[in-house]
Amino acid sequence: MQHIRNPLEWGWDHLRGDTSGLKDWANDAAHRGETAAAPSVRRITASDLAAALVEGLDDFKAHRTDVIFICIVYPIAGLVLARLVFGYELLPLLFPIAAGFALIGPAAAVGLYEMSRRREAGLDSSWVDAFRVVRSPAFGEILALGLGLVAIFLAWLAAANLIYGATLGPAPPASVEAFVRDVFMTPAGLAMIAVGIGVGFLFAAATLAISVVSFPLILDRQVGVGTAVRTSLRAVGRNPGPMALWGAIVAGGLVLGSLPAFLGLIVVLPVLGHGTWRLYRKVVVPADSLDG
Repeated sequence: MQHIRNPLEWGWDHLRGDTSGLKDWANDAAHRGETAAAPSVRRITASDLAAALVEGLDDFKAHRTDVIFICIVYPIAGLVLARLVFGYELLPLLFPIAAGFALIGPAAAVGLYEMSRRREAGLDSSWVDAFRVVRSPAFGEILALGLGLVAIFLAWLAAANLIYGATLGPAPPASVEAFVRDVFMTPAGLAMIAVGIGVGFLFAAATLAISVVSFPLILDRQVGVGTAVRTSLRAVGRNPGPMALWGAIVAGGLVLGSLPAFLGLIVVLPVLGHGTWRLYRKVVVPADSLDG
């Protein structure tokens, strides 16, 4: 029987049918540069995280309205997605979609990494340089890893939909008020929150582990996706406490930045993006250094 497909079904069908060539190209890019020596990683402490945030804030202030211009796209995108969800009766996925921004954030922040990289090197930088990442020799690797994060994001939405179906679903909410009441005032709703938080934590932890330094590393050196991901995993393995704290800082910042109406993300996103580049510099040993 024919039925009106929701945006997730429509998007998945078109993504599956129209991107086979792109996937092949990205897969080739993912394996380029794998002969390079794996970078060494350092041990860091909570003071290094604080320093990375301070330096990230300094980068943000140095770029001023340039950074704000870039990051205002994300709050607008959040509001558009919220309207889309309400319009297509996908209210149960509103929070998973908003929370899922953290899963694709490392890829979306590549332009901010480039701005920090140029400033660190003493080069002029502006929002134009952020978009020049597409001309970088490493863009194939960046795209390949970014597609991996998109796949994780879609898997998270699928999991969230299954959790809703097993608790409050499968029928869509009758209204916003009814949905809010069912979520917070019924055992099924509380179960959905508990299971959703647990599953979401696993997705977030996996994303942090594979991406915390991989995107900056790819941008900074001629390495493949495999080397970058393995380096990121080693960085997390060598610094489990600080990296867990960094993940909590990112999650807390995104929550605070989402209030009100995602407007706080105008400041939170660029500071976290620049801070991630500065954290990468503290964790990964420079190529010309014997330290580590």
